[in-house]
Amino acid sequence: MRNRRVIVWFSILLVLALVVLSNRGRMHFDWAVFWLQLRSVSWLHIAAGIALIYATFMLRAARWSVFVSATKQVSPLVLLGPQFVGFTAVALFGRLADVIRPALVAKRIQLSISSQVAVYTIERMFDLGAAALIFSGALLFAPRDLPHHEIFVHTGLISLAGTALIAMFAVVIRVAGGAVAEIAGTALGWLSKPIGESVADKIRGFRDGLDAIRSAQDFVVVSLISLAMWGMIGTAYVQTLHAFVDTPQLATITFSRTMLLMGASLGGSLLQLPIVGWFTQIAVNAAAMHEFYSAPIEAATACGALLLLVTFLSIIPPGLVFARINHVSLKKIAAENGNKATTNDAPDTTNSE
Repeated sequence: MRNRRVIVWFSILLVLALVVLSNRGRMHFDWAVFWLQLRSVSWLHIAAGIALIYATFMLRAARWSVFVSATKQVSPLVLLGPQFVGFTAVALFGRLADVIRPALVAKRIQLSISSQVAVYTIERMFDLGAAALIFSGALLFAPRDLPHHEIFVHTGLISLAGTALIAMFAVVIRVAGGAVAEIAGTALGWLSKPIGESVADKIRGFRDGLDAIRSAQDFVVVSLISLAMWGMIGTAYVQTLHAFVDTPQLATITFSRTMLLMGASLGGSLLQLPIVGWFTQIAVNAAAMHEFYSAPIEAATACGALLLLVTFLSIIPPGLVFARINHVSLKKIAAENGNKATTNDAPDTTNSE
């Protein structure tokens, strides 16, 4: 297993090196301008962006406490540590490490891991729905004089349609989740039995997650928390772009115009790889800002780097503190991540000391 991972990483680095070498003649990047852009950043805006991101983790903890309230009354403060540690693991070890967050919560509040995996599933759906609503609403009402206005409107309509489909899917699963899982598992089982079983298990997990919402009041509360959280994430993007006071294309950006950048950034993070993914994320953000806002490539790259810092890497310091307080071994997570990420079993996160 270790040799296989070394070969994979070597292959990735080799491909990246070949891409850079093959395009070096077409690259016109002024490193002096890049560093000048970083030196002229307004760090007050960056601090505001990081504060907003930290606040979203408090909202995540509050939302999770609502999800488990039907089973156990838990203070959001109790769930704050697992949120920070879980996302720190993702930042350090890649998107597949997100599987440890429900395990951390389960251990902290003494509930089964399977129940918290179900909560994690429904949490992801609320994230997707809230982000899509904010994304589509902002894009649909973008000013008509904006460049690429038709792209904004079309993207907003597609996102809104996707949100409606998600809502319809959730209703169907809530009403007849067991039957849907059985049908999907049987149909896909003709192609591959493991795939069919995996899809059926995920549908049942989503149904179990929906069972965590016991009342209309819980649904409203969770929806409002989700919308507030993603509104704050969007505002953190705005704050980061506004930090580039010497680049008018970024310093004067509006909330609605950041939505395409936010969408591109989220899309680029879906298959986040450890460390290497940081640089691909910067590249995706820089390309989006250069294309959508006509920002100079040096400023766009510098802004992409700070966006990564604000929205993704800033979680690491408090995450490491919470990991230390809660005796969570991130080294153990890294060692077990490759073996456990593809199963429903979460890794053992406790420190062996």
